[in-house]
Amino acid sequence: MNATTLISGLLVLSILLGGTVLRGRFPRIPIWSVMILSASVTLMLGLVGIDEAAQLVDLDVVMLLIGMFALVGVAEHSGLLDFIASYFLSRVRDKWTLMLVSSLLFGLMSAFFVNDTVALMGPPIAVLVGKSLGGMYEAAFLLLCFSITIGSVMTPIGNPQNVLIALQSGMRSPFIDFLARLAVPTLLSLIVLPLILIRLYKIPRERVVVPAAPWEAVRSRREFYLAVIGGGSAVGALMVNDVLAALGQPHVTSRGLIPFVVAAAIWSFTDNPREILSRVDFGTILFFLGMFITVEGVWRSQVLSPLLLAVNQGDVTETFGLLKLAAISLTMSQLISNVPFAKLAIQQLREAGVTGQDVDVWLTLATSSTLAGNLTILGAASNVIVLEVLESRYGRTISYLRFAKVGLLVTAVSLTIYMPFLLFL
Repeated sequence: MNATTLISGLLVLSILLGGTVLRGRFPRIPIWSVMILSASVTLMLGLVGIDEAAQLVDLDVVMLLIGMFALVGVAEHSGLLDFIASYFLSRVRDKWTLMLVSSLLFGLMSAFFVNDTVALMGPPIAVLVGKSLGGMYEAAFLLLCFSITIGSVMTPIGNPQNVLIALQSGMRSPFIDFLARLAVPTLLSLIVLPLILIRLYKIPRERVVVPAAPWEAVRSRREFYLAVIGGGSAVGALMVNDVLAALGQPHVTSRGLIPFVVAAAIWSFTDNPREILSRVDFGTILFFLGMFITVEGVWRSQVLSPLLLAVNQGDVTETFGLLKLAAISLTMSQLISNVPFAKLAIQQLREAGVTGQDVDVWLTLATSSTLAGNLTILGAASNVIVLEVLESRYGRTISYLRFAKVGLLVTAVSLTIYMPFLLFL
């Protein structure tokens, strides 16, 4: 191992870790800026050549993210997301039901509208829930954080690490595989989650009326129907494409193009295309562009090789190997964040001979790296987004230790629910 290369890798990793830690004290520092800085240092130190940087970017991932963010932007701008929330909350009759419905609502929206988007639009709903619970805002916001992380597990478009795994693992039909294996444990976890919080916060089963008028939330009927058609078409096309792939029929191998093409088809028919474009989370796009370069540099420096080798020591497809992969994912995701870890783990597993046929391995990686976000506030970007909105708009907060105390219990229970489905079914 070259000493200069190793030192360079340590420097890049230090910047990445240091920036992540600083975000805990200075949440206004965006995570994408930390990743872009790490990528710049990676290029300057020569871990990755400037001329080869563009070749490392996975355009399939970028296209999928742009397409999904655009479709979600139409749904948000039209009022569709608010309509969905108002519709379900208007049917609540007591506090326990409110907690259960809110958990399922946040979780399922996260699965199909990307977790960070729900983190941005969820706080006003969480405030309404907290007020209806008699001022239990901490319980409502913890419910929001935990449920959007759990809900995002069950689809390959629920969060960025799932996108990476779906597109780079070689899985033949990721959308079907994720839903078939992870939908049931996700729904079970979303049902158990409010029961845990009800017990911890001693929430009584009192009658409650949540003020909600669904159609009043719709700002543009035309965009509302465009969002329904566009979102439904994208998800439907992804699933049909997976069925064709599973049957060995002609299909689109660059899956990221599907939501991108659907978004492009409806973009011009929206009321304000520029407004929709502004809702695309280009910060996440920049994060991924920087991550492809940074992770490749860290990979080549071999600075994490001793830790990553533990991922595939022994047979990772066996029960013990899957349990070990889950434990490593939970730990490493706290150190370098779950998306960069997932990228490194994908490379390590592919080098070890894990293929797209080893669905159990990829789903275990997706599940454990995602659920790692419920361990600490810094475990997932969505947590930081929620708490930043909570502090800046509502003057409230949740301490790091309080989050970790409840998060440890929630994560342990969630893993207990998921692992039998990953190991034995």
